[in-house]
Amino acid sequence: MKCDRFKQLPIGQAAAKIGATLWAALLLSACGHTQSPKVRTIGASVIQVGADRTGEYLPLLNGKRVAVVTNQTGRIGNAHLVDSLLTLKVNIVKVFGPEHGFRGEAPDGEHVKNEVDERSGLPLISLYGSNKKPESEQVKDVDVLLFDIQDVGVRFYTFISTLHLVMEAAAENGKEVIVLDRPNPNGFYVDGPVLDLAYASFVGMHSIPLVHGLTIGELAGMINGEGWLKGGVQCNLTVVPCQGYDHATLYSLPVRPSPNLPNDAAVLLYPSLGLFEGTIVSVGRGTEFPFQCIGYPGCPIGEFEFTPHSTSASKTPPHKDLLFTGFDLREYGRIQARLDRRIELDWLIEMFVKAPDKAFFFTPYFDKLAGTAELKKQIIAGADELAIRTSWENGLKAFLPIRAKYLLYPDFDH
Repeated sequence: MKCDRFKQLPIGQAAAKIGATLWAALLLSACGHTQSPKVRTIGASVIQVGADRTGEYLPLLNGKRVAVVTNQTGRIGNAHLVDSLLTLKVNIVKVFGPEHGFRGEAPDGEHVKNEVDERSGLPLISLYGSNKKPESEQVKDVDVLLFDIQDVGVRFYTFISTLHLVMEAAAENGKEVIVLDRPNPNGFYVDGPVLDLAYASFVGMHSIPLVHGLTIGELAGMINGEGWLKGGVQCNLTVVPCQGYDHATLYSLPVRPSPNLPNDAAVLLYPSLGLFEGTIVSVGRGTEFPFQCIGYPGCPIGEFEFTPHSTSASKTPPHKDLLFTGFDLREYGRIQARLDRRIELDWLIEMFVKAPDKAFFFTPYFDKLAGTAELKKQIIAGADELAIRTSWENGLKAFLPIRAKYLLYPDFDH
């Protein structure tokens, strides 16, 4: 049974007015269940991720010089991947780190410098900032690039752009790529506009929907198979798949994937709230609950108040130290994706409609995040959620058969 009783209510008339905890209780009661029957929750201990399957890939590393592309999410059990592989006598010669760095400690947007890892003594090369793609000089002394980074299944989450550029550098320099796959915590649905390549950037490089429903290993296969690397080249790619995972699984991440996605609620809300980063609306950076609330100074709707400060995860959040008004979505985030399996547009539409100065609501960054200029135009023109979703249908229908070619796991129920 699908619950429709509350989902069409604007947030200003629902969660924001009755309180998040009560909203959650009412919604679950109305639906008659605690989670969608089409989506099951599985803990990390039930699934064996690619990195844990050492018997599958250690033989592929034997006698080779290895560069590891990873961050704090790359682990074998509870130990860091690099530390574990060194113990297993793998010849690691260097480590490439994406946005937020190798150990995942860099704040959002901060340039990460090349340095040496104190724990392992290995040279660290940043793939964020001016050097997003490994240079020929940086890979000439390696045979294989081993990629293990937890993705969250959203097009503008930059780790998939790092994957693309690593594969491209490998193809151009005759190197192998091994991807250790991990479940996609938002991999149980597909939604959003397909990217228009006119708006391609580091926050969106591929003609895929905003929520693509692929693991990072499956996406690597798509990038290679569809000829999306520069010049249509293909890299020597091996994907080590997970065991015990399927796309009907709602996977709880054992390690936060980045500093501002601290828990499952933030990860599930990220596809919907990430678009606000191209507006005047804060998503809670600089608070204890990033990507779990929305608001801005002087917001005329909502009763939740929060004040962003400088934190280890966000040193200079927008409008630092000012009082914000808006909505607390923490409890809502725990159930929304399970029930609807879609991007929530009502929040964005309502925030725009109620904005005192609509001319300054969107920033130029919004179109890059959306991957198209159409979404902003539709909202400004007063289109409702149904009309916007209808405009996505052709793109999604064209994408799904392409996606199906690269699936490594049983799919969710469409």
